[in-house]
Amino acid sequence: MKKNSLFFLVLLVPFLAEGQDSLLSELDKETKATTEYTSSTFKSTRLVNGQTVETKGKGALEFIFAHRFGAVNGGLYELFGLDQAYTRLGLEYGLTDQLGLGIGRNSVDKTMDAYFRYKIVRQSTGVVNMPFTITAFGIAACKTSPKTQDATYDIQFQDRMSYTGQLLIARKINSNLSLQLMPSMVHKNMVDKTIEKNDQVALGIGGRLKVTRSVALTTEYYYRFDVPPGNPYYNPIGFGVDIETGGHVFQLIMTNSRGLTERAFITETAGNFFNGDIHLGFNVTRTFQLKKKK
Repeated sequence: MKKNSLFFLVLLVPFLAEGQDSLLSELDKETKATTEYTSSTFKSTRLVNGQTVETKGKGALEFIFAHRFGAVNGGLYELFGLDQAYTRLGLEYGLTDQLGLGIGRNSVDKTMDAYFRYKIVRQSTGVVNMPFTITAFGIAACKTSPKTQDATYDIQFQDRMSYTGQLLIARKINSNLSLQLMPSMVHKNMVDKTIEKNDQVALGIGGRLKVTRSVALTTEYYYRFDVPPGNPYYNPIGFGVDIETGGHVFQLIMTNSRGLTERAFITETAGNFFNGDIHLGFNVTRTFQLKKKK
């Protein structure tokens, strides 16, 4: 009896081995067939003054309140800039998880703006191995102030228009550090050609360093190429502290620009950061989920 049992066990070994190999092969295929996508490269759609690769989810509405004070080197008479206030109110809605549309209005030069952002690819590992997240961003802005240029020329609507296009390219290095490049093109329909060109190319670089579960440090800098001699503007630089509080992201900001749209802070930053032309400010974003995800 023992010999018969042993004989059957010997016969079953090849079949058991083959079954185990088949099971391992299937498990291996399932493991290889997955793609892990990176999330929360940044916690907000805003880095400091500029944008990040983040898009709002489908059905999410983001309210954006941005505020900049005057320059701190205004001294005690200006209460170190706190007597002045520049604000922008905006809304952004996620049509899909990849596509968002937004509008806004700011008080600096009474500019109305409308924009879109579209996440082209997303950083991932696995079957789809993508080292970066890339988002396209485009904005059209209408500068409604001043009402007239001078007595000899009445500004037309098309003269007030400007357009900015950006590719936002980011990589989440690890759970604490994210970096981003922002190649940008700004076109303004009307400029003073003695100091500006209609088209301005710039390259931005920025990053985020998480220091606690709810606090992170951010920075960004834009370098402008082929700037005409005599141009009075400076490259914008900014530093921030992001504080997450539930559905809010509160960003404390220190920058040499009071501009609140891409045209303004990339091409019209009037202050020299290293001479004390520093504007304190903040961004507050609040997200409302209007449609439940399926």
